[in-house]
Amino acid sequence: MRAAIIPVTPFQQNCSLLWCEETMRGAVTDPGGELDRILDAAAEYEVTVERILVTHGHADHCGGVAALRERLGVPVEGPHEDDKFWIDRLAEDSAQYGLEPTRGFEPDRWLVDGDTVGFGKVTLRVIHCPGHTPGHVVFFDAAQKVAVVGDVLFAGSIGRTDFPRSNHQDLIDSIRNKLWPLGDEVGFIPGHGPVSSFGRERQSNPFVGDSAIGE
Repeated sequence: MRAAIIPVTPFQQNCSLLWCEETMRGAVTDPGGELDRILDAAAEYEVTVERILVTHGHADHCGGVAALRERLGVPVEGPHEDDKFWIDRLAEDSAQYGLEPTRGFEPDRWLVDGDTVGFGKVTLRVIHCPGHTPGHVVFFDAAQKVAVVGDVLFAGSIGRTDFPRSNHQDLIDSIRNKLWPLGDEVGFIPGHGPVSSFGRERQSNPFVGDSAIGE
């Protein structure tokens, strides 16, 4: 699997173009906006986008989903249905935060822990990681040891938990009980900022590293 990160919206959210090198078929994860930039990247890398993947329902991550689905005619998968209340208020939240006008959407498939999604010959495992939002999911490529983690974990930080139905302890548990066991060597693409690895964050992350937790 190959990946290209396309920061979009004023929040510089890491929309990711993922694709199978053998078939050149791929997926767009978290198209928060600036769809022309996303489609230009797909054209540049000669990727045929066959689905849209969504980690969670915040506007900077999925504000462009409805419009992109219309333009490409491809299915939308994710997030977990517990984030439906966020998606239902996309238009309101986009206006509040000065993002492009948008509207809610109904995914073609809500995802649950243990599901798989795929494009080309790539299969990603779905991991439900609540905390930042209740329906947040992570996409994990076990073959390449790469995860797309949305706003669960960042280089040197973790997701905010001051939103409606966020839960700080759920977030810590998601990271330590669901992500760390995947292996220190796993590299991850966060929803904002630079890439990192689970091993690096276990060593140095001041919020969820081993020393911060007391291990």
